Amino acid sequence: MAIRERLSGNEAVAIAMRQINPDVVAAFPITPSTEIPQYFASFVNNGQVDTEFVPVESEHSAMSACIGAESAGARTITATSSNGLALMWEMLYIAASSRLPIVLNAVNRALSGPLNIHNDHSDTMGARDSGWIQIYGETSQEAYDNMVMALRIAEHEDVMLPVMNCYDGFITSHAVENLDLIEDENVKAFVGEYKPKHYLLNKDEKIAMGPLDLPPYYTEHKYQQHMAMVNAKKVILDVAADFEKMTGRKYGLFEEYKMDDAEIAIVVMNSTAGTAKYVVNQLREKGVKAGLVKIRVYRPFPVEEIAEALSKCKAVAVMDKAASFNAAGGPLYTDVTSALYAAGATVPAVSYVYGLGGRDVKTTDIEKVYTTLEEIAKTGEVKERFNWLALRD
Repeated sequence: MAIRERLSGNEAVAIAMRQINPDVVAAFPITPSTEIPQYFASFVNNGQVDTEFVPVESEHSAMSACIGAESAGARTITATSSNGLALMWEMLYIAASSRLPIVLNAVNRALSGPLNIHNDHSDTMGARDSGWIQIYGETSQEAYDNMVMALRIAEHEDVMLPVMNCYDGFITSHAVENLDLIEDENVKAFVGEYKPKHYLLNKDEKIAMGPLDLPPYYTEHKYQQHMAMVNAKKVILDVAADFEKMTGRKYGLFEEYKMDDAEIAIVVMNSTAGTAKYVVNQLREKGVKAGLVKIRVYRPFPVEEIAEALSKCKAVAVMDKAASFNAAGGPLYTDVTSALYAAGATVPAVSYVYGLGGRDVKTTDIEKVYTTLEEIAKTGEVKERFNWLALRD
């Protein structure tokens, strides 16, 4: 039987970590992810886990410690946000290229500057090409569920890549919601024991980790990373299928909301999906065939699947809670339009950058996006392809 609880996203993730009982957690506090190591440290202190908790002097040190622990063969988890993730930058690439299945709970927060502690996706979007799998969650339930699934994905022999469990700072991390926890013994059985094939403390195999990689080999190693990311799509779906058998909760690469007959749709990530679903329901009552696609797995990006989901629409808007500053739309927009182009789908698509630095996203803002899509669907004409939503005068 599921355990019904009322928890914030951070507390739910910390409980998932307690249930998993990793070998090592190394972390440095930064708002709004601080509560994760704070809650988990109490579990260590109370003897509820036998994890080695490493309090470090910076986020760079946190990821360095995680890399050392995982290289030694220890199942390892951490957490950070915003500038903390940026301080880890060098080590993110090393963790991924070393094929270390670390899990990082990335609580999304605007990346300085100017200094801002509120939510957008500029931190993890900046790390989207670092070689980490990225999974995004709308609610506390999804943040908890994704944490439980993350290690199974990361540690699969066909993947062996680190995973970011991404969810919105304050909106999801601190808001208390009803959710269903899984029994401790079921989580442990689902995740299983970590049995790495290659690790530094294996006395029967002498190996080096992180050596100099010269031109004759570097490209091939990057190709191996690429193939691991390709493999991750199937593994993510297989793990989700097993998770559904255990909990009844179904997850895919993305969620389609009222897309069966949708003529207009928006593509969005994380907590904004809840607001957008409300607007979709209101529009449906008025006879507007509106739909929504919520991205769950951003890396690897579900190219073919997204193109198929959107190909029957007459107009699409992609909403980015981050700006690429490329004069060509947000990062999610460029990925979605590339997918449509590769599939030969001629769907008019517009970009909206919104909600930066924690700017409230109102139902009226989402309604304006759908109104624009209705006009495009009728006329086939795109007046403004790149838009910033709800700008102040």
